[in-house]
Amino acid sequence: MKILIVDDSVRIRKLIITLLGGKQHPVCKENVIEFFECEDGSNALSHYKAILPDWVLMDISMKNMNGFDAATQIKQEYPKANIIIVTNYDEPRLRHKAKEIGIKHYVLKENLPVLQNIITAKKNRTILESKTKRVHHTPS
Repeated sequence: MKILIVDDSVRIRKLIITLLGGKQHPVCKENVIEFFECEDGSNALSHYKAILPDWVLMDISMKNMNGFDAATQIKQEYPKANIIIVTNYDEPRLRHKAKEIGIKHYVLKENLPVLQNIITAKKNRTILESKTKRVHHTPS
């Protein structure tokens, strides 16, 4: 699994990596999480194109381009992109804007452990779907 973290705070990026398990190398390759980082929304689209991550964890407030503008660009080119806003701002108008853009989840930085549940649920669903497809396509 590939996760792109877009946040201008190195501390937050490292905290998320630590929280989600860093570069693990378990026996099952499906459990490996690769992290990619960029510090500004202006680089998010080019990073997305280069790595095609399973998830993008995006801050809202950044210097050159905010997270909403970056997420909009990504969603225009990759409508199925899984983007999670990770922010300090708990404002209804911002949550509404995220929903309009097609953001999957809106997580406050004070609740970062929630990311584990979101990412794990998606990963488990993908593995289950993959196993289901294999069973479905097995010749009789």
